[in-house]
Amino acid sequence: MTMISRRRMLTILAAATTFPASAMARADMHTWQGRALGARATLRLAHPDAAAIAARVAAEIDRLEDVFSLFRPDSALSRLNRQGSLEVPPFELLQCLSLAGRVHDATESRFDPTIQPLWRVYADSAIEGRAPETSDLAAARNVIGWNKVQFAPDRITLKPGMALTLNGIAQGLIADRIADLLADGGLDNVLIDTGEFRALGGEPEGDAWPVQLAAGGQVPLKTRALATSAPKGTTFGEGKNGESHILDPKTGVPVRPLWREISISAPSAGLADALSTAACLYRDQSDIENCLTAFNGTKLEAIIAV
Repeated sequence: MTMISRRRMLTILAAATTFPASAMARADMHTWQGRALGARATLRLAHPDAAAIAARVAAEIDRLEDVFSLFRPDSALSRLNRQGSLEVPPFELLQCLSLAGRVHDATESRFDPTIQPLWRVYADSAIEGRAPETSDLAAARNVIGWNKVQFAPDRITLKPGMALTLNGIAQGLIADRIADLLADGGLDNVLIDTGEFRALGGEPEGDAWPVQLAAGGQVPLKTRALATSAPKGTTFGEGKNGESHILDPKTGVPVRPLWREISISAPSAGLADALSTAACLYRDQSDIENCLTAFNGTKLEAIIAV
């Protein structure tokens, strides 16, 4: 038996303070439920136009899954992995690759979306209840390398045998996109949870949103994002004997858990998502903090549970 999927629930809590109190009093809490990012999604919204806003959010989530999903065979990412190239790629995919490249460089290649073939070897062997074949691991490692990815506005190209996973960054980017959409709709107090958090403003009363960490403690969020990665949050294999789902691109093996979880607070959820994943591969807390200084002028903070 294997555990190779992290349970995610997208929850959006929102209220609009730009409407007069009389209008808000007439706006009952509207709840939308559906699927997003392969998990149950819930949106709770107090707004006179709640139903229409929820429909726009649902449509945007569906559109972005057509870009980033590894489970939809016709998504842009799936077609890129299958074909090895993609003509006129969606803007959001190019934006994601650009951010991934920045984090790859800042983390000295610890964050590398080309890890997907290696991840697949570990996942398939775990499903079959066996150790990965040495030859399969070697073949997968041979096609890993961010420098082998070429992308421009008109085309993305991968070397033969390569494939990308954006699971360590796309959830955050989707949270950012939903925040932008809701802000454009006039909402200014929103908390979005796609497994990573993005706060647009604070609570309706004016305080920061209190986000509870799984390892204990709270982080106040106001116009800010927070993402958390746990080396043992998802494993190849069952229980305590399972190996971390986070792989080291340099060694090709699952990371040896040193931290229970690492959370990164950042202006955007996409950046926080990618950095929290990469941070799990560092062996010293000071190295994590030094990595964050690579993003000059960007306020970043690491919360580490040992």
